[in-house]
Amino acid sequence: MTVTPLTPAVSHNQVGQKLGRKGQETRERILTAMLVLLGDREGPPVTLSGVAKEARVRPPNVYLYFPDMGDLLLAALRRVMETAEAAYLGQLRHRWPDDALHDCSYAFLQAYYAFWAKHARLLHMRNAMSEAGDLRVLRYRNDVTLPLIRLLADQLGQAEDANDIAIASVLITGLERVATVVTNPQFGIITGASAEADQRDRVRGLIEAEAEVLSVVIAHRRSHARETQQADSSAIGRGAGAR
Repeated sequence: MTVTPLTPAVSHNQVGQKLGRKGQETRERILTAMLVLLGDREGPPVTLSGVAKEARVRPPNVYLYFPDMGDLLLAALRRVMETAEAAYLGQLRHRWPDDALHDCSYAFLQAYYAFWAKHARLLHMRNAMSEAGDLRVLRYRNDVTLPLIRLLADQLGQAEDANDIAIASVLITGLERVATVVTNPQFGIITGASAEADQRDRVRGLIEAEAEVLSVVIAHRRSHARETQQADSSAIGRGAGAR
């Protein structure tokens, strides 16, 4: 399964002017500034004027390249999602051995949550904007989630099986929901000297629980697929014998 390129080429600005070297550099500086601000989990709310200040350009210049925050957010998302393959998607591309489902599930989930922790502010902003009705962000969110669903459906049994797709969709929705919660700065606020260690233990416990669920579901669906195939083969054999 291949993934459609996530970052389209940009050749013109918002008023139709062709982007030369300087224009490309300015656009890249604005995008980099956006990513820097989003990387500061304790920073102030990210605004276009704040991005302009970080990029050292005049605010009107931002609008030459990005007409609104949604467009700038999409550009940042595309840049970050280009790293998803190496971060966690690639772990789903080989079939996990039946006798190592829990270990493979746990390793995948660790990688998935590490990606969320690294890009939490961006992904929270994506979710907020899509749930607020920004159709561009919602469509993009769905587009990049579909390959993940299909790859997990392949682990269950078949990416083209409607039941496996439905189960994978439910599982991914649950994974993302937990990731959204545990990467929220307000999650399980604990005070005291051991707060950081306690927080890590709580997240590790949630990942362990999800690995247990994921491995059990995969094992069950694979067993069901084998039983179905055996029943189909027996039916074909009986039909051939009757002739």
